Amino acid sequence: MPSTDFQLLERQERSDWVRLRTLMTLRWFAIIGQSAAILVANRVYNIDLALGAVALVVTVSIFANLASYYAYPTNKRLSEFEATLWLVFDILQLTALLYFTGGLNNPFAMLVLAPVTISATVLHTRSTIFLGLTAMALMTVISGNNIPLIGDDGAELVMPVLFQFGFWVALLISLVFLALYARQVTSEMNAMNEALLATQLALSREQKLTDLGGVVAATAHELGTPLATIKLVSSELKEELQDQPELLEDAELIRSQADRCRDILQSMGRSGKDDLQVRFAPVETVIREAAEPHLNRGKRVEFSVVPQDGANLTQPSIERRPEIIHGLRNLVQNAVDFSRSRVMVDMTWSENSIDVRISDDGRGFPQSVIGRIGDPYVKRRRLSEDGARRPGYEGMGLGLFIAKTLLERSGAKLKFSNSRRHGHASWTGQATGGAIVEVSWPRRMLQTNQPNENVPLGQNQPFAIWP
Repeated sequence: MPSTDFQLLERQERSDWVRLRTLMTLRWFAIIGQSAAILVANRVYNIDLALGAVALVVTVSIFANLASYYAYPTNKRLSEFEATLWLVFDILQLTALLYFTGGLNNPFAMLVLAPVTISATVLHTRSTIFLGLTAMALMTVISGNNIPLIGDDGAELVMPVLFQFGFWVALLISLVFLALYARQVTSEMNAMNEALLATQLALSREQKLTDLGGVVAATAHELGTPLATIKLVSSELKEELQDQPELLEDAELIRSQADRCRDILQSMGRSGKDDLQVRFAPVETVIREAAEPHLNRGKRVEFSVVPQDGANLTQPSIERRPEIIHGLRNLVQNAVDFSRSRVMVDMTWSENSIDVRISDDGRGFPQSVIGRIGDPYVKRRRLSEDGARRPGYEGMGLGLFIAKTLLERSGAKLKFSNSRRHGHASWTGQATGGAIVEVSWPRRMLQTNQPNENVPLGQNQPFAIWP
């Protein structure tokens, strides 16, 4: 999947996800709640309210909802500016209602948190800041300027000055805290969803390429027998048609075209016969297949295959799964991108595990992000330290996130670190040598479906590239 597609995912306008009908529904609930609170306060507790003004404020909100219902289609989605205007209207309507019902002496003043929290979850930061500052300013104004609530005994229902000040401070702090909290959680959730979508697209693409290569290889294999038959029959015809030059020429043409078909199919299917057996391959073969696109990029990629002490000398065969190939390919690509001249791929195995270690001779992972490697959209790098290491690099951490996600799906555990060449380390004690990625699988996770050597494999199944 091209990097531009990932950038489009990142820049997607989240405000366009907000349906007008959703905000209208929330406003209907607010109108019902406001009306119920006014009736209970006036009829049950005999609180003297400016009913005309209060009813007018609620009626304005009702008309706004009705006008929106008839003016816009049901599936209308709001732009950034439109959503901001709607939430500003809600804040103004609530502030006007609070002004006629005691200001901050009214416990329902806390409802001003709702529009700002909604903004933090669906709008951009600038809109959330604007709405938050607007709410703070209006709450500050009505804290000292409002029409007080009058009880049935004629006394004003007013909190002590200290309590009212504390409520005002708590309200402002809650506005900031809830907005930041909702914004952070929503941003991380959206980033993760977009990164997982990119992972699924990358895996789907790798699966289709793998299946397509298998189709080509299977085609080459299945057509091998009829082409050989055609070639054999054409050879026999040539011998029998020596005295008929015109027919002999046709027989030679058939033979040459059969040879041409064989050569074309062989060039298309380098992996050979794609039957049930070759779905498994030695671990070195799978890793070399993953690294193949990056072997001729001007950097030396060295492979080492050594069993651990006490392990069987025969390489284990593992399943050629697209997530393993694509994940390892991303790790090798990252190593080649940031190495100076050399990348090392070390493969070892024991009776219980299969381990791959990919390292390079570059400057290693930046210290500012090494603790967050594997998270999507890692952008906050110290420019003075990290910018010099990766000039012009526009990566957002998606490549490593995709690799980590795909490999973990196959049962692997990953560890990211820097090597310590000649004992050198930064002032923080962190190693500053080349980057190291260690991938370890429990052996049983990669050999679960391995065929039994003593049991026939059965007939090969047809590929299904597209569902």
